Amino acid sequence: MSGIAAASPEKKPALSPTRSRSVTETVNGSHKLVIRGYSLAKGMGVGKHIASDTFSVGGYQWAIFFYPDGKNPEDNSMYVSVFIALASEGTNVRALFELTLLDQSGKGNHKVHSHFDRSLESGPYTLKYRGSMW
Repeated sequence: MSGIAAASPEKKPALSPTRSRSVTETVNGSHKLVIRGYSLAKGMGVGKHIASDTFSVGGYQWAIFFYPDGKNPEDNSMYVSVFIALASEGTNVRALFELTLLDQSGKGNHKVHSHFDRSLESGPYTLKYRGSMW
């Protein structure tokens, strides 16, 4: 008796579902820079600044720079300027921030800039290297 071997179809292994996930974490922090004797600082000159101590948020060092007579000559000493700066090594650090000035009476709260009052269509600011300011 001769047998005929029937070829069985090759069985494919069952595909298991795969997944991946990206989680972007947000870190919050705050820093308060108090300038005592502000009236004495006014008049120190355009481009001259008062700097905060460095502070850490999100694994990076930051500093605030306050220019009582403005940062640039076109400010004409009529405006103050305030900047946040990346003070540690890092490249393309993305950050959202809010800068607020409080007057000396403690009653006036003047928001200078906030990412949180507008839609974030353009995304966070990217500070490209140590010393980058916004």
